[in-house]
Amino acid sequence: MKRTLGTFDAVAVGLGAMLGAGIFVVLAPAAGAAGSALLVGLAVAAVVAYCNASSSARLAALYPQSGGTYVYGRERLGPFWGYTAGWSFVVGKTASCAAMALTVGYYAWPSHANTVAVAAVLALTVLNVVGVQKSAMVTRVIVAVVLVILAVVVAAVVGSSGLDADHLAVDFDAGAAGILQSAGLLFFAFAGYARIATLGEEVRDPERAIPRAIIVALGIALAVYAIVAVAVLSELGSETLAAATAPLADAVTAAGHPGLVPVVRVGAVIAATGSLLALILGVSRTTLAMARDRHLPTALTAVHPRFDSPYRAEIAVGVVVAVIAAVADVRDAIGFSSFAVLVYYAIANASAYTLGRRTIPVIGLVGCLVLAFALPFTSVLAGMGVVALGAVAYLVRSRTSDANR
Repeated sequence: MKRTLGTFDAVAVGLGAMLGAGIFVVLAPAAGAAGSALLVGLAVAAVVAYCNASSSARLAALYPQSGGTYVYGRERLGPFWGYTAGWSFVVGKTASCAAMALTVGYYAWPSHANTVAVAAVLALTVLNVVGVQKSAMVTRVIVAVVLVILAVVVAAVVGSSGLDADHLAVDFDAGAAGILQSAGLLFFAFAGYARIATLGEEVRDPERAIPRAIIVALGIALAVYAIVAVAVLSELGSETLAAATAPLADAVTAAGHPGLVPVVRVGAVIAATGSLLALILGVSRTTLAMARDRHLPTALTAVHPRFDSPYRAEIAVGVVVAVIAAVADVRDAIGFSSFAVLVYYAIANASAYTLGRRTIPVIGLVGCLVLAFALPFTSVLAGMGVVALGAVAYLVRSRTSDANR
C-alpha cells in the first residue's frame, strides 16, 4: 500500500481511537470498581500503557508493516505467538468496534441505539474503503472538535463549582483488587495507539514517525483523561459517578449548566465515531496481515486498484461488527475487549524483551497479565475461552498442513 500518512496524521488516528473510548464510556465502571481510587487506577493503567507504547514503538521502528504485534510476535517469538497476538487483537477490537458503535447509538438516538450503531459501522466502512488519507482527514477534524467540547465541559464544571477536596480524597476501601480492576477497565481507553502501529505500511518515514506518533498520542490522551476525570469526580463524587450512564452530561447538569447537555451528547457521538473509524482501520490492517500469512482467507489480501485500501478486509470487518452491534450490549463488550487487548500487549512486551533494554518490557508484560486477570470474572472467562479457541484452531491447522506435506 502507498505511504501517504505523516506523523501528524498518525497522531490524529491514535487520538481518535483513544478519546472516544476513554472519556465517554469507562469512567463510570472504573468508579464502580475502585471508588475515588479510580485516579490511582488511572495512574496504574497509564504506567502499563506507557510500557506497552515504548515496546510497540521500538518494534514498529524495526518492522514498519501492517499488522502491529501480529508481525512483531511472529518475527521475534515465532508464528504461534504472532498468530495469538493477531487473533486477540482482531476479536478484542471487533468487540471495541461494537462498543463504540453502540455508544454512538445510545447518545444519538437511545431508543434506536442498535439501528444507529449498524448504520454508523456501514458508513465508516465505506469511508475507509475509499482511502486511508480521507479517513485520517476526517479523524483530524473529529479530534479537534472533541478536544474543544471536553475543554468546555471542564471549564463549565470547574468554573462553577471549583474542585471538591472531599470528593477527590482517595480512599482505598475497594482494596488492591478494586484498583487493579479499575485499571484494567481504564486500559480500554489507552489502547488506541495500537492503531498507529497497525498502519505501519501506510506511514511515511515509519522508522521515526511511528515511534514518535505513539508517544505523543499517548501523552496527549493521558493529560486529557486526567483533567476530565478529576473534574467529573470532583463534581459528582465516586458513588454518583459509578451509577451514571452519561457521566459528563451528569457533571455539567450538577454544575448548573443543563444547557450544555446537548453539546456533551454531540461530543460523545463525534468522539465515538472517531474511535470507531480508527478501530475499523486497525482491525482491517491486522486482518490483512493475517490473511497474507494464510491464517485467514487469502481473498482478504486484495488491495483496491484505485483507492489503495485493503477493501475486502475492511468490508469483512465492517459486516462482522455490524452484526455484533445489532445485538450486543456496550458494557459487556468493554471487559472482553480489555482482556483480549491486554493479551495482545503482553505479547508485544515479550517481543520487545528480545531486543534488550528489558526493564520496561518486563514491567509491561507483568502489568498486562495482572490487569487482564483482575478484570470481572465473566470478562476473564469469556476472554480466555476465545483466545484458547483461536490457539486450538491454529494448532489443528498446523497439524493438518504438516500431515498433507
